[in-house]
Amino acid sequence: MSGAKPIFIAVVGVGGVGKAFLGQLEQLRKRLQQQNAPIDIRLILVRRSNKQILQKEWEGLDIQNVLTQLDSSTEPVPPFEETVDHLTTAPGNVVLVDNTSSDTLAATYPSVLHKGISIVTPNKKAFSSTHDLWTSIFSSAANPTPLHSSPSPKPTAHPGYIFHESTVGAGLPVLSTLADLLATGDQITKIEGVFSGTMSFLFNAFMPSLSPTEGGTFSAEVTKAKNLGYTEPDTRDDLNGLDVARKLTILARLVGLPIASPNAFPVRSLIPQELESCTSGDDFLQKLPDYDARMHELKTAAAAEGKLVRFVGSIDVVAAEVKVGLERFEPSHPIAALKGSDNIINLYTKRYGSNPLIIQGAGAGAEVTAMGVTADLLRVIRLLH
Repeated sequence: MSGAKPIFIAVVGVGGVGKAFLGQLEQLRKRLQQQNAPIDIRLILVRRSNKQILQKEWEGLDIQNVLTQLDSSTEPVPPFEETVDHLTTAPGNVVLVDNTSSDTLAATYPSVLHKGISIVTPNKKAFSSTHDLWTSIFSSAANPTPLHSSPSPKPTAHPGYIFHESTVGAGLPVLSTLADLLATGDQITKIEGVFSGTMSFLFNAFMPSLSPTEGGTFSAEVTKAKNLGYTEPDTRDDLNGLDVARKLTILARLVGLPIASPNAFPVRSLIPQELESCTSGDDFLQKLPDYDARMHELKTAAAAEGKLVRFVGSIDVVAAEVKVGLERFEPSHPIAALKGSDNIINLYTKRYGSNPLIIQGAGAGAEVTAMGVTADLLRVIRLLH
């Protein structure tokens, strides 16, 4: 091992994405140790809402057995700020990996970055809530966005880096590609695509062809998607369009539109107004078949035009307009031709003209989301080493 200082990894959130990330972290650790100029990365914190393991001697936790150790831990969980303060005493750089969707944790990002701790995360809440938080995060980071100037003076001599590729498109290289386009002087004119694996699967099943008789009823396809694990536990969290709106907010801000929040532009909810007061997700699914006729009418009307209905998000940068909802496309259009639960993001730019740069592939799932987080961690490690 070289004489370089180790890099310490602190992980918060060990649900589906967090568990997948730990598996990838162990593989990354081994690869970095075996390269010509070895890099020593050490997992020193694993934390969930009610339990925490912190390696106070900085020797590194056993990644393969850490979840079992966490499950058996009986130590009280200290306040997050107390844990962060301890991380600042590490004998080397620290990277915080936030695998949660916590608003509370997102609000601490500026402070964490000020203290010299880098952050990688798939947490959309941090970048799609208030514009003030967005600005505060990137003015505190060592790597501002292409549209942010580096803060002066720096809050500390060495503020942390922040990367959040997995907030849009899971492991798809959406944000890194967009950053490269902007950094090299290209101009984004429009972004359009299917940003939800759930909505992709749902509408590919609901209207697979121009025949309005193909595909199941809308309620049946929603139930099928839920049973296959494509939706949130409460399907209304997908059907309200807010998840897509958060992703559009992030992208719009990255291209320079000062979007105040995901509620600041039109978002078409697929929840019938009459069912907005349902007391539970199960109650909603039970009543949804009563409104299948409305969705069938949309399918029939689109078929009459020779088009397919898809749930998309779009950003017209020139007109400064953002919207999320149902659109109709010719069957040959890349969005209409999408299969399964894939995402597709079309980037229209000055350089690419009328033929967009297309990014397509799995946009959901623990392993691919964790891959985006791991790739971000590797970016930080390269910057720190």
